[in-house]
Amino acid sequence: MRSSKQQDKSENNFIVKLLRNVVLVLFLIIFVSIVYNFRNKESPTESALMAEATSSGTLKGVFIRDEQVKRYSGNGVLSYNVSDGGKLGMGTVIAQVYSSDEQISINREINGLKKQLAILEKIQNPGTLESAQPLNLSANIEENFRNYIYCRDIKDYNAIKSDLDTLLVEMSTYQIITNEVENFNQQIEDINNQLLQLQQQSVMPIEVIYSDRPAYFASYCDGYEEILTKENISQLTVELLNSITDMKSTDNTVVGKLIDDYSWYLAGVVDNSHHDYEAGNWVKLRFEAAADTYDAEIIDVHDEGNPQQSIIILLCSQFNQELVQHRCETVEIIRGDYKGLKVPREAIRFKDVTETVETTSGDTEMTFEEVVNSKGVYILKGEQVEFKKIDVIYEGSDYVLSAVHESDKSYLSLYDDIMIEGVE
Repeated sequence: MRSSKQQDKSENNFIVKLLRNVVLVLFLIIFVSIVYNFRNKESPTESALMAEATSSGTLKGVFIRDEQVKRYSGNGVLSYNVSDGGKLGMGTVIAQVYSSDEQISINREINGLKKQLAILEKIQNPGTLESAQPLNLSANIEENFRNYIYCRDIKDYNAIKSDLDTLLVEMSTYQIITNEVENFNQQIEDINNQLLQLQQQSVMPIEVIYSDRPAYFASYCDGYEEILTKENISQLTVELLNSITDMKSTDNTVVGKLIDDYSWYLAGVVDNSHHDYEAGNWVKLRFEAAADTYDAEIIDVHDEGNPQQSIIILLCSQFNQELVQHRCETVEIIRGDYKGLKVPREAIRFKDVTETVETTSGDTEMTFEEVVNSKGVYILKGEQVEFKKIDVIYEGSDYVLSAVHESDKSYLSLYDDIMIEGVE
């Protein structure tokens, strides 16, 4: 009887102890959950999202080319036959000199009327009309209109003029063969009458300026033509480059200058204390006065004892009108465009991570583990905290971009919740 009571008491004690242990485990789980939730609330997170950035620097760029100044007597008014950036052949007429602006206006009007007359005569040419078919003309008009839009978008102004002339001929021819108009005889007669009147008022130029060799032309001159040459690049100093201003010459005998080559150099002063610029690297140049970017190679970077004031020399082989109208200009040097996961700089931590390293010794492949102090971030995955490595490809002022490693789960992934603070 007594033994049975003792057995019941032992069983009751066991149950009490078991219940007490269960309660303690539940309290422990609740405590851990509270700690995790508290830490989650106290540690703000930011999702890892894709972002883009451009690595670039800005400087005052100085153009350097081999140039020869063309002059004239200085008497009279210049009428240019070639635009800035235009190509000249041997004996090409660069400009004509007239006694007054009125004579220039008369000659321009005469040239414009002659152009209109040539177009109208081409339209009414029997050969043009006989070979024209409405269906073919309609298709040609549509195609040339698309070409015109394309040339407008890429700013090819010479091609735009040619396309407009072609469109005018085709649309006017279409009007005649579809009987919308009978002919353009009256317009031709009116133009001939205007030409006759204007030609009676026109005079011959008092001076003509020719090109003495093949070259490119620019009307902009500033007095640096004999100083800033390709031969003198090695003699450039920080003081000289900082002193150069973009000021057009006031010499009234200057017509412009001949540029020997479409390749040109750009020089400037940059802060290269972080070795952002190295000879041999390719960059893109963006100028204030130009819509396009230009590919250029860094030829040389050197300093006079202060890397924060380093002289950089770049070579570019793209040439157009926009690049010959200034001596110096603010330019952005674009070193690269980057795309990666955006990581707040304040979230970056370092941790010793065990990594598997594979090496080859002769014909034998060897694998071993190595502890590496890795740069990364802590992320929240549910209630778990994990360390993820980052591969920095760009550094901004308050953030970095990390390359995406989709096949390696040890690296930060898209949409991971990055812990900003709270983990050391």
